[in-house]
Amino acid sequence: MNRANQARGRFGEDLAARWYVEHGYRIVDRNWRTRGGELDLVARRDDVIVVCEVKTRASLAYGHPFEAITPAKLRRLRRLAAQWLHDHDCRDVTLRLDVVGIVGTRLEIIEGMSP
Repeated sequence: MNRANQARGRFGEDLAARWYVEHGYRIVDRNWRTRGGELDLVARRDDVIVVCEVKTRASLAYGHPFEAITPAKLRRLRRLAAQWLHDHDCRDVTLRLDVVGIVGTRLEIIEGMSP
């Protein structure tokens, strides 16, 4: 990934994190990595843990960011989320998978994606 794409990705994750904080969530992890992959954002509000995949594009030239979220990608996110919950000893919580798509500076969110 080139520097411009890395910077765009960081910008998108920062924008998404700000959205969650503004909506009453606390960011509890960013860019959590394990052998199986990476979680962009993990947020919490009360007993709800949100695992958020952030896709950022400069334009729609390569399609909408949501188009990059395949059923296989959602299954992998769910496995990673379960690992994160286990590693952080989180019990009695509700897990939600969200996808944030950013084109330019416009943020769209789909809450509660499922494979």
